[in-house]
Amino acid sequence: MNRLITYFIFAVRIQHALSWALPHPPSIPQAQQQKPMFGAAYSPGSEDDDDYSDVDIVDRRQFQGSHTYANLPHAVTGRPGARYGPSGIRTGSQRIHGGDYSIYTGKSILDRWATIVDCGDAPLTWLDNKYALRQLDKAHRVVSGRKASNESHSVTPRIVTFGGDHTTTLSALRSVHQRWGPVSVIHFDSHIDTWDPKPQWGRLSDYARLNHATFLHIANEEHLISNTSIHAGTRGPIFRAPEDVRNDVRCGFAMIRARDLDKIGTDGVIRQIKDRVGDSKVYISVDIDVLDPAFAPATGTAEPGGWSTRELLTILDGLQGLSVVGADVVEVAPIYDNPGETTVLAAAEVTLSLIELMVENPVKSLADTI
Repeated sequence: MNRLITYFIFAVRIQHALSWALPHPPSIPQAQQQKPMFGAAYSPGSEDDDDYSDVDIVDRRQFQGSHTYANLPHAVTGRPGARYGPSGIRTGSQRIHGGDYSIYTGKSILDRWATIVDCGDAPLTWLDNKYALRQLDKAHRVVSGRKASNESHSVTPRIVTFGGDHTTTLSALRSVHQRWGPVSVIHFDSHIDTWDPKPQWGRLSDYARLNHATFLHIANEEHLISNTSIHAGTRGPIFRAPEDVRNDVRCGFAMIRARDLDKIGTDGVIRQIKDRVGDSKVYISVDIDVLDPAFAPATGTAEPGGWSTRELLTILDGLQGLSVVGADVVEVAPIYDNPGETTVLAAAEVTLSLIELMVENPVKSLADTI
């Protein structure tokens, strides 16, 4: 949990994510525009006032750095492990540009109907993880509260986040639940991350019970996710067999283990995922350690026996047609990467596949039904 520091927010179909930093002002009536993200910006009684009025998510750090993901327009921009994941993924994406066409589909995803921008880092304190998560909660609320640039598809933008400690997915799921309702989570990870903190580690404070191994258990407790969720690529150890697996089922998850791919192939994995989530709205979380350390050594909890980069990309591309409303790529720790930067290159390409899933299938949010 002490690796929770810097987290990057990336918006799909959001033209004016952080309006003070963009070259063109939003064409939205003043009354509807988001106030600047200082603590006093939220008026009492507003939907964003739920105990976040004292949370500051603006400082000069989110403007640092000269490169963005895939050389996209930017809205804004230390090395203890995954805190540098966002900047590492940006570095890995510099080979990607709008106007590049896929050899597999013949399409240029970044040049379609969607407006895609790099919204920079959500500046998080490294002194208090609980407060840092409140900062990230607020950042997600603010960005997801912007109006999408193409309202013919939806008024609500969809967000891809970079990280960073996997705990931060909880903030994304809270935001997604607010804007889109409950979702099925497709969780690509070598670990289940649904451990119940009480029997696992005994009496813990609220501060300690939330971490990168328990956040999906907490998400279930908060009723953020549906019982049609699924893990994929799982191979990490469990510590209380079989209770950890029973609790995982209680949290709403089925499981495709890493070696199942050897028996059913990528087509079988794709089929099981689609059968599990059905026609529900979907959030996809990709912990880069789902890949074998040969392909992604730069992560905090590497587990041998994982999937190859090609296998993961094939599976993601096979999920076309799902109603993907949010996603993340996390646990990238560039300090452990090799000179060829295989981890950040893989993470950047995974991100492009996630963007493609969103662009290919517009989805209506709760606000579109009002």
